[in-house]
Amino acid sequence: MKDFNDTAAQTANFLLQVKAIKLNNDNPFTWASGRKSPIYCDNRITLSYPEIRTYIRQRFVDCINEYFGMVDVIAGVATGGIAQGALVAQELGKPFVYVRSEEKKHGLTNQIEGEIHSGQTVVVVEDLVSTGKSSLIAVHALRDKGCDVKGMVAIFTYGLEVAAKNFADAGVELHTLTNYDTLIQVAGQEEYIHPEQMQSLADWRVNPEKWSDDHMQA
Repeated sequence: MKDFNDTAAQTANFLLQVKAIKLNNDNPFTWASGRKSPIYCDNRITLSYPEIRTYIRQRFVDCINEYFGMVDVIAGVATGGIAQGALVAQELGKPFVYVRSEEKKHGLTNQIEGEIHSGQTVVVVEDLVSTGKSSLIAVHALRDKGCDVKGMVAIFTYGLEVAAKNFADAGVELHTLTNYDTLIQVAGQEEYIHPEQMQSLADWRVNPEKWSDDHMQA
C-alpha cells in the first residue's frame, strides 16, 4: 500500500481501506431518497480505528487553525459530526455543542445541545457533505442564536454543484479533508475499482439524477 503524503489522498485511502466508503457500479446502492448511487459513505466507521480517528482529528485541527484561526466554540452536526467535533474541541481546548436537524419534540425542545452565547465565533464540524442542505441547517440554527459561524470543516464531499451553490448562497466557507475526485483517483491507483469503471463514477458526479434513472431502468 502506498504511503500517501497529501492529506486528501491519505484521507481517501483510509476511508476506502476501512470501507467507510464503498464503490459499486454493478450493484448500486439505494439512498434514503430512493436514488441509485455507485457510492455509499459512512464515515462513522473511522471512529473504530484509533490511528485513522486520530489522523482525521489532527487534520481537522490543522484546517481550523489555518483557515479560521481563533474560535470560541466547536459545533458538531448531529449525528455524524458529534463524535468528530467533540474530539476536535477536546484537542483545541474549546467548548463543544451539537446541532440537531430540528428542535426536539419534548423536554426543553432544544435544537442546539450545550451552552452557547450570542456573539461567539463557531466552526462547524461535519462528517459528510452531499447537497449541503442538512449541514447548513446547523449553520442557520447557530446564526439564529446570534453566533458568528466562521465556516465548516468536513471529512468528505461529493463535490456536487448543488452543494457549492448552497454554501455560496449561505455565505459559508467549507473546507474538506478529501473529495470525490481524489477518492476516485486513489481508488483506481489502489485497485479498489477497475479502470473501466472510472467513467461511470465520473458520470454520476456530473449528473447523479440521470445516472440513477439510467440504472433504475437497466
